[in-house]
Formats: sequence, structure tokens, C-alpha cells
Amino acid sequence: MSPQPLVFDGHNDLLLRLYSGKVDAQAIHDGCRGGHIDLPRARKGGWGGGLFAIFVPPTGESGVAGMMSPGSAGYDLPLPAALPAEQALPVALAQVEQFERLAAQGVITPCTTAGEIRAALGSERLAAVLHMEGAEAIDEGCEALERFHGLGLRSLGPVWSRPTLFGHGVPFRFPATGDTGPGLTDAGRRLVRECNRLGIVIDLSHLNEAGFRDVAALTDAPLVASHSNAHALCPHARNLTDYQLDMIAESGGLVGLNFASAFLRSDGRMNGDFGLDIMLRHLDHLLEHLGETGVGLGSDFDGAEVSRDIGDCSGLPALRDAMRRHGFDDALMTRLCHDNWLSVLARNWGE
Repeated sequence: MSPQPLVFDGHNDLLLRLYSGKVDAQAIHDGCRGGHIDLPRARKGGWGGGLFAIFVPPTGESGVAGMMSPGSAGYDLPLPAALPAEQALPVALAQVEQFERLAAQGVITPCTTAGEIRAALGSERLAAVLHMEGAEAIDEGCEALERFHGLGLRSLGPVWSRPTLFGHGVPFRFPATGDTGPGLTDAGRRLVRECNRLGIVIDLSHLNEAGFRDVAALTDAPLVASHSNAHALCPHARNLTDYQLDMIAESGGLVGLNFASAFLRSDGRMNGDFGLDIMLRHLDHLLEHLGETGVGLGSDFDGAEVSRDIGDCSGLPALRDAMRRHGFDDALMTRLCHDNWLSVLARNWGE
């Protein structure tokens, strides 16, 4: 059997875990208990790195535990309040500092080109691209965007699920579609244009349908949803309809399979008691609509509950073994695990 290809992952929340004080960069280098990611487990599992998200957490209870209630046929969790830029900015910058600490400890190689990612994937460090999930830290005039770009930011989602100056996210609602409100604001359209100018990927995960259509009409870059799944298989507001998948395919874009149980399971539960067959069904559906060059992985490690059969990044061989048994050949395995991500990033970044 051919060696398993390394995984370049479209989304993780390790920076939030570091910011929360639950672990530090030295422990991520040496190995630690808890969470989904550290360097020894990454090496064991062939997790070569990915997009590392800056995320400003909501205050108070998020209500995500409500997804785990087995007695409920559905849920509609209230969205957290919007955050002003002056409140979000210091949190975002503190997470950039954590990114820099990971580099100083020898955990990651910060990357701003696809060539740098490819070189880092074969090294002792993890290939790391700085991403922002929810643009709360960006001001209406996008001056802070230039600052973050200078710090290495190369991917940005205009929203998480709460509203921002730029647009509206989908709620944690099941069953539901993403058709939940208005599209981009004037500031949101400005943000899209500025991201195009700077070569920053615009991430459509979490954005509602109207905002999705607005980005598609404005951008000249391939469309990307870094960590989203098929609505046809799991009717969660966070997932993408076939119409959206087809729009991404027409742009030459990519969708990263989200490992989060609530966006995989047909019952929408945040419960990791499920096997890998569900993930394979989502992969098949995404491949049907996006083709072999339009699908990648977007785990949401350190931000979600994943299948018991994976557990953390050291468990990725189980997924790749399942993909091979499912009939994916060497070429498709390499595309799904990292090549498709490198290709779409290169095209977004003008390489």
C-alpha cells in the first residue's frame, strides 16, 4: 500500500485554545493531554498543518451544549451579540502572538504562499497559514485588514455566526437552511474588494445564503468554504445546499469537509458516537458536485466534537484507511488530503 499522504487542514481552533490559557506553546511542542492537536500527535497522525483560526469567543454561555440533547428533534440556539472592533481587536492580536509563539517554539512554519506550505509539509514543523474566523477585529474602513495582512493573514471569514459590520452568519439551527437574513452590508462589499486586492481568501463557511451570493457576485477568486458539509445529508443551517456547492464548483473553488459531528449526523447532534461511514457519505456527495479537484478536509479540530474513530489529529490514519477501503485511489487521496487546498490557495493568492 502507498504511504498515506499528509493532511493540510482547512480549519482548526488551536489559537483559541492557547489564548484561553488551557495550554501553552511549549506543551504543544512537547505533547500534552486534552484538545485535538499537539506536535507529537500531529506527526503520528500525518497532520501536516493547515489554516489556524483567529477567533474572538462570545462572552457567556454559547449554548452549544443544547445540540447534545438527545430528546430534542431540533434546536435553534440564540446568536451571541455582535462585538465592536475595539473589543475584538486586542483579542485577535493576542492570538496572533500565540501564533508567533508556536513559530518560536518550533511547532509551526508560518506560510503565506503555496510553495512555502508544500516545503513545510515535508519538514519537522507544521505548515501554518493565519486565518480569521469572523472579522470583528476589522474596522469599517478596513484599515486593520492591512495590519493583519502584514502579520501574515491570508484567509478571512467575514462572519462567524453572530452578525458583524460586514454581514450575517447562520445560526446554530437544525433543521434549517442558511437562508436566514440579508446579505453583505456596504462595509462587507468593501471588505470583499479589499481581500481580493490583498490576495486574502474569503471563507464562506458560517455566512448566510444571501451573503454567499453577494460574495460570489463580487469576487474574482475561486470560492472557498473551509469547513462545511452537505445540507442534503445533514439539514443544518451551517451546511451548504447543492445549489451552493454547484456555485463553488463553477468558480473552481473548494469545500473542506468539517469533522464536527453536528454538521455530519442526520440528527444534527454534537455527539461523537458515530463511525466514519457518515464522513464518507459527505465526501461522496461533495465529490459528486465539486469533482475530484474541489474537495479537501476542514476538521475544526479544537473547536468541535469529532468521531470517536478519529478522536484527535493522531487518529487521522483511521480516516485515510477508510477512504482507501471506500475506493479512493492514490491520486484522489493526495488531492483530498492536501493538493486541492494548495491549488485553490495558490490561485486565490495569484501564484
